Amino acid sequence: MSRRSRAREVALQVLFQDDLNPGHNPADTDAFLVRRLKAPELVELARSLVSGVRRNRGELDELLGKTAENWTIARMAATDRNVLRLGAYEILFADTPDRVAINEAVELAKRFGSKHSAQFVNGILDRFLAGHGK
Repeated sequence: MSRRSRAREVALQVLFQDDLNPGHNPADTDAFLVRRLKAPELVELARSLVSGVRRNRGELDELLGKTAENWTIARMAATDRNVLRLGAYEILFADTPDRVAINEAVELAKRFGSKHSAQFVNGILDRFLAGHGK
């Protein structure tokens, strides 16, 4: 796993926490990122991903909901939903090449999701890219 992939993995853990425990203190995030990543450049990457998804979550959810035929964001598994948010954020707002963003999201889905998560994430992000890519 690349170092940048590791930063995405830790960012996903924070986003999952945000999603399932909305009452937690977001300020705890920074200490978690530093503890898990240590390297300043990786901490900064994870910070930017987390803050970007948090800031744009409403828009991301709306666009993903329109892209995912027959699925609402609320019906998706929490892991899949947050992997999709992260991938869509990178496609729309980050300097990450679109295909890299999708590949990274699929790898996260394989690692943390269910048996079908990788296919689900890949299909939705491919459609998302077709409609919203750079």
